[in-house]
Amino acid sequence: MIINTGGRTDTVQYYTEWLLRRFSEGYVLSRNPLFPNKVTRYELTPDNVDCVVFCSKNYTPILPRLHEITECFNTYFHYTITAYGKEIEPGVPSIDESMETLIALSKQVGKQRIGWRYDPVLLTKEYTVQRHLETFERMAKVLSPHIDRCIFSFVEMYKKLECNMPELVPLSEADQEILAQGLGSIANQYGISIQTCGTNGDFAKYGIRASGCMTLDILGRANGIVFKNLKHKGMRQGCHCIESRDIGAYDTCLNGCKYCYANTKPQKARENYRLHDPASPLLLGRIKPEDTIIQGAQKSFLAKK
Repeated sequence: MIINTGGRTDTVQYYTEWLLRRFSEGYVLSRNPLFPNKVTRYELTPDNVDCVVFCSKNYTPILPRLHEITECFNTYFHYTITAYGKEIEPGVPSIDESMETLIALSKQVGKQRIGWRYDPVLLTKEYTVQRHLETFERMAKVLSPHIDRCIFSFVEMYKKLECNMPELVPLSEADQEILAQGLGSIANQYGISIQTCGTNGDFAKYGIRASGCMTLDILGRANGIVFKNLKHKGMRQGCHCIESRDIGAYDTCLNGCKYCYANTKPQKARENYRLHDPASPLLLGRIKPEDTIIQGAQKSFLAKK
């Protein structure tokens, strides 16, 4: 099975001690977001976990002790670095700081295990098509020697986003074509493999592949292992990822990104953070008398030797 540590929250940036303790103790509990009294236990041991996938906007807190996980598990790291400033991503380090941290991460785990996420791509009066292309090129020039690939997606306009970001400028099909052409050209210039994930549309003519950001092919190549040839169902339309188990929790990320889908609102995340206990097997709080704990299925995707 694949363990996902960063789909619901930035576990690496805000819950590093908890994350490391879970792997040290060899198990984790995950509360079902739809049925809160249903809790699933997963064994965090090399025999039960094929690969651990990370996704964060700041790996600085975990870098000194990351080896405690990488020395025991196959791993892959998604690092999100966008063009936006504090007015959109208040809890995220600057672009230059983030690039320095990515380079440090790459030196530690190897470029083949790092995917640079430039997503979501959205437009405002300040963040125009031209600004995106200029910023992307500046970043691509620095990051190209240190990454396996670049993944981008165009923003998905859901109702919560319309409320949280009234300054959004609608992203037209023409805008998408210009952006895709520019991003593809820049990526090609710096030798970066570029793809979409979670975005519909065919941009192959610009050298952009439509693929999952978490596929068995990507994870296998990064770690020198062979997986079974399995169908990738994806999490939503336009997604081609292999199924995984997320051990985080919604409404817990303190980055405060205005486009975030995982938080109802920043205030809720700050309130929930007070419930966090690094010693608990749950990210938030502890087991309650009314909770039911079940053992999660952990079927390996590895090909038989």
